[in-house]
Parts: sequence; structure tokens; C-alpha cells
Amino acid sequence: MDASEQHRYAVIPGVFIGREPGASHAFVQTLDGATGRTAYHRYPFEAFQAARDEFDIRIGPNRFRADRIELDIDRPEGRMAGELRFAGGAPWPVTLTSPGIMGPYTFAPFMECYHGVLSFDHSIAGSLSIDGAARDFTGGRGYIEKDWGQAFPKAWIWMQSNHFGEAAVGACLTASVAIIPWLRGAFPGFIVGLRHGGQLYRFATYTGAVIERLDLADTHVTWHMTGRTGPRHTPHRLEIVAWRAEGGLLHSPERVVMLQRVLESLTARIDVRLLALTGGQEGVIFERTGRHAGLEIVGPIQEIQKLARLV
Repeated sequence: MDASEQHRYAVIPGVFIGREPGASHAFVQTLDGATGRTAYHRYPFEAFQAARDEFDIRIGPNRFRADRIELDIDRPEGRMAGELRFAGGAPWPVTLTSPGIMGPYTFAPFMECYHGVLSFDHSIAGSLSIDGAARDFTGGRGYIEKDWGQAFPKAWIWMQSNHFGEAAVGACLTASVAIIPWLRGAFPGFIVGLRHGGQLYRFATYTGAVIERLDLADTHVTWHMTGRTGPRHTPHRLEIVAWRAEGGLLHSPERVVMLQRVLESLTARIDVRLLALTGGQEGVIFERTGRHAGLEIVGPIQEIQKLARLV
């Protein structure tokens, strides 16, 4: 997103390995968050290259790294060219006891989908030419995550914002809950990270956190959870209300095909409140509204509620 917060884009590089001849291909997918316009730029499978020891992806003339992206897209679906440089980014911590955002599920060899956060929040410098119009992104903010695996879940909610106001620069919320196939059944897996004041407050299935409320209305999602987190691993409650907004349809992977089925918004709003629960008292640690938020609500969400025993 640029400094004026008027121009916001998602740029998604990827590769799909199909079962049928000719199905495998690389792609760069783009979403104009202001208009909802999407484009799916398909490249030959051989155009995809990825480093083994760092985040460094090439798709044709396009390159994606944790510290910059270089774009040279000139297709009938749209044009986007230029370089953006990133600084100050911090990934989800990776340690022996907490190997990334998925915790111990990182090592499960049969997970349907894996997830990672490469940068909660970073500054941007540089510009892009988008369909012939020059856009200066210097002074803007960005976020980077990645997914890999066999397919996206049957149903999920995902949300993210790192625009919580000048007094909370660097704050970021990333949150998702989904139906996770497991052996012969399934469970409602969730991962939530609120980064604020140099601390990462984690709520996840693997941390023992509990979903207390998950309601879906026409205009918004209400999601409350409790768990032990923070610097002293003490009880906290996180309350989220994510307000829907118009978006664009993105492609997502099924096991045999890429389907245009994900409605993603970059203009949603997320009300966030974090409370410390100590001695029977509630103390507010963080209470702000995230602007220009990403929001996806896909599939039969009521099945997540049933698995979580909320209905």
C-alpha cells in the first residue's frame, strides 16, 4: 500500500503442479484492492525457479524476495512493472520449540496446506507502472505471507491488517481459522498472531487457546478467543470484529485444478481488543481498528462452528 493509502495491491506468485498433461504452470496473480479488479497471469511451468535456502522466487522476468520485488508483467490481462524495496520486516519467529506460525504442525507430513508469515510489517520504497499509470509506493507499508501444500481448506476465514494508526506503526494482526483434515476426521484449526509493542501475542490450536465465540453475519464476523500468551504466558482474551467489504475473485488451488473461488477484500475493517486476565480482572492492552484489511470468508463456515462446538 502506498503512503496515501489510496493504492493497495496484492501480488501473488505461485506454481501449480497438476495431474493432467499440460495442467502444471506458474502464475502471478494480482488484486487491485481499491477496485477489486483481479488478473491471473499464467506462465510455463519451466518459468518457475525457487531457491532452496531462502525466499527467492523467479517467474519469468519477475522476482520475489523478502526484501524486494521486481515486476515485468506485460500481458493482455494487465501490465505491472517496476521495483519495490522493503525494509524493517520481521517474520513470525522460528525456534526449536516454536517452528513458525504452524507450531508442531509444521512437521506433520500429511497436512493439506501449510502457512508461513515472512513479514508482519515493513516499509516500502520504489514505484510501479500499472497499466501505464505511475504509482509511487515510497513511504507505504507491506506484509508478506506464503502458503504451500495440496489444496486450500474446504472452508476458512482469514484476515490481516497492519494499518492501526500512527500511534501503532508496526502493529499487525494476522488470523485464520479453517477446517483441517486429520487422519479420518477433521478439526477447527486456528492461528492468530497480534504483534504489538515488540511482543507477539499468539492464540492457536497448538497453544491450547480456545475459541469462545465465532459468529458470521451478513456484514461482519465476530471472533473471541482466550489463551495463555504474551511475555509471561498469562491468560489473555482477544476479541475481533471483522467488517466485510467488496473485493475481487482470486484463484486458489484444488487438488487437480486452480479455481477462481476466493473473494478477497483489501478494504475491510477489523476492530481488535486484547485484554489481560489477571486476578479476576480485565486490563486492556490493545484496542484499535485496523484499516485496509484483507479479509476472506470461504466455504461452509457453519461446519467450522460445528467442529468447534459453537452451534
